[in-house]
Amino acid sequence: MNNKWTSLTGQLLIAVPNIDDSRFERSVVYIFSHTETEGAKGVVINKPAEKLFFKDIMAQLNLGDTDVIFPPLLLGGPDKITSGFILHSNDYRTISTRIVTEDIYLTATQDILQDIAHRRGPTEYLMALGCASWQKGQLEDELMSNVWLTAPSSHQVLFHTPYDDRWHIALKNIGIDSYRLSAMAGKA
Repeated sequence: MNNKWTSLTGQLLIAVPNIDDSRFERSVVYIFSHTETEGAKGVVINKPAEKLFFKDIMAQLNLGDTDVIFPPLLLGGPDKITSGFILHSNDYRTISTRIVTEDIYLTATQDILQDIAHRRGPTEYLMALGCASWQKGQLEDELMSNVWLTAPSSHQVLFHTPYDDRWHIALKNIGIDSYRLSAMAGKA
């Protein structure tokens, strides 16, 4: 039996239909940090906020008016819900930008909002309020309990697939037909 630890940084977590936490029902989570000693963090990439918009954040932070049409804000997870996390393409970087993978970066500071508003930001991005966090070993336990499936990430899923389709497409990308996936999957 191989117990070698593997980082899921840059991967997707896909909630199985029988997940016990309604906050993550049919969620797709992009993992932006996963270490053996500190656990994991990610953002839900398919749950738009219904009553909060990018322009509201810009106004709240006094970042000025813009004619840029922003994508919907996402509900990134139940932790740090007043913090913004912007996943974006690698064509934008500041001193506070975290390199997640070769082509996906994360910036969580106000300067990126100003740069996006003034058309100096990344070409592809999504913004989530809050994140999902797992303590050391917690995500691994959930994976062993069949709470999540893992899948490779792609620019197509992150930036170009409609939010309502991301769960289905992420499953399809690993060969699973979401319409045939049993609500009892993972239960023995």
